[in-house]
Amino acid sequence: MPRLFTGFEIPSDVASELSMLRGGVSGARWVQPDNYHVTLRFLGDIDGATARDFAAALDEVQSEPVDVSIEALGSFGGDRPHTLFAKVKLSRDLADLQNEHERLARIVGLPPETRKFTPHVTLARMRQASVHGVAAWLGARALFRAITFTAQRFVLYSSRESTGGGPYLVEAQYPLGWSDEFAHQPA
Repeated sequence: MPRLFTGFEIPSDVASELSMLRGGVSGARWVQPDNYHVTLRFLGDIDGATARDFAAALDEVQSEPVDVSIEALGSFGGDRPHTLFAKVKLSRDLADLQNEHERLARIVGLPPETRKFTPHVTLARMRQASVHGVAAWLGARALFRAITFTAQRFVLYSSRESTGGGPYLVEAQYPLGWSDEFAHQPA
């Protein structure tokens, strides 16, 4: 069964710019730019009925398009770094949309997310990376300038367990905005 999650796609020009950051860390497995995304709610491996219920519930989400600002670079894992990422600023609109996805997940019977929402774009996953190597990579990119785009939709992604993440498939797309001409569309 596929793993499911909701998120924003990264526009190709933004993905291209982020891909220029690749390289320079021993042991890093760099995410392919076409797999860059901002996760809103990770669902994990769920049964088909729950997946259908959640996908249908997402049709009820009403939100304007969301401005997404990628503002810095960082790493997860502290003294055992395992992920390099581009940090997304947590705006009120982004927080509200993520909270709505969390609420809908609970309505369809999924357990609450236990991790704090930290919006980001994963750039690389690492095993046994040197703290000094990661610090050097971050230091060399300390002048990272913010990249902003407007998310016009969010999507329901599926993935298969794999090393390094991806490939991710868009299962359904949900436009953001109030126009009656837009409705949930399968991918």
